[in-house]
Amino acid sequence: MSGRERLSELDLLRFAAALAVVLYHFTGFGGAGPWPSPARDVFPEVAAVTRFGYLGVDLFFVISGFVILMSAWGRGPGAFGVSRLVRLMPAYWVSVLLGAVVYAVFRQGHGVPGLVLPNLTMLQGGLGLKNVDAVYWTLWVELHFYVLVAVLASIGITYRSCLVFMAAWMLGGVFADEAGNEFLQVMLVPTWSCYFIAGMALYMIHRFGPTLLLWGYVAASYLLALHWGAWRGEHVFRGADEIAVSAVITGIFAVMILVATGRLRRLRWSRLTVLGALTYPLYLVHSQLALPLLDAFYPRLDKWAALGVVLAASLLSAYAVHRLVECPGAAWMRARLRASLEPLRRSAEPSRFVGRGEWSGAGLDAAEPRGRTPVDATQN
Repeated sequence: MSGRERLSELDLLRFAAALAVVLYHFTGFGGAGPWPSPARDVFPEVAAVTRFGYLGVDLFFVISGFVILMSAWGRGPGAFGVSRLVRLMPAYWVSVLLGAVVYAVFRQGHGVPGLVLPNLTMLQGGLGLKNVDAVYWTLWVELHFYVLVAVLASIGITYRSCLVFMAAWMLGGVFADEAGNEFLQVMLVPTWSCYFIAGMALYMIHRFGPTLLLWGYVAASYLLALHWGAWRGEHVFRGADEIAVSAVITGIFAVMILVATGRLRRLRWSRLTVLGALTYPLYLVHSQLALPLLDAFYPRLDKWAALGVVLAASLLSAYAVHRLVECPGAAWMRARLRASLEPLRRSAEPSRFVGRGEWSGAGLDAAEPRGRTPVDATQN
């Protein structure tokens, strides 16, 4: 089976997850938001359903575990890091700058000048600073996952190393939570790791076929997800019905199992890749656009019409960011980041023959017999 075949059903699921979060913010959120009143009060007709749209993030993280392992397989940490930077940063920088503009012009949001520069690094979560947009918190969680995968890539991604990695991460997170070790809790994100681990195990099922051990990882991750989903419903998203949350999480795992076992192949339509491309910029820009747009159109327009305007503007802006920023920005960054790694690759290469039976170059003390081909240390 191809290691990196395009699973367009995942594009559809990613877009569905993003749309669930968007509808949660616009119609199901119970706190202060873009509407004069809480969105849940503005849209009581749909809030009973969309109030659970925040669980789209849970689906995002399972998909991320699946896709990131698929992307990292066969790559070293340098190539993996380049792939992540070119995927994340161009649209993210646009989103941060958009937040700064919205704050400067409309005095709305958190885009104050002191936050913009640290937010451009995507490291503000570790610095204890506010996000220009509240949705960035998920990127900080994702970054923890990427760092751990980069460590795995430096060791070498194999079937065996993945099994060890997933077990160590899962148990390490549980132990860190039990011990109250703040450093390990920050590093291992035990409240979210179960989703990434489940996605990784499901990718291995997809790639290598199901085994009892891999299903065991999925089952253990599912049970941990139920635990942490109930915990968030009680402590973070107060008032969330535990049974409904558990049902949604169960649905997330069920649909991802269908993906892993190939039962959603019929959804592999090439046009779904467009939805996948819109997902990330839609997630980044929707809430910032809503602030000035709703000020301009609501209550002049009916709430449903105003909602339609904001959704349409969010989708159009996401497409514009993808076509005008992500595509050219990724190409520009990829070429230069790869060039930046060339000195590292050259320094890792074995020295050449300069004479009979000897090598040139520092660090090689012993002669090497002729006829032996040097190993390229850059191959991963």
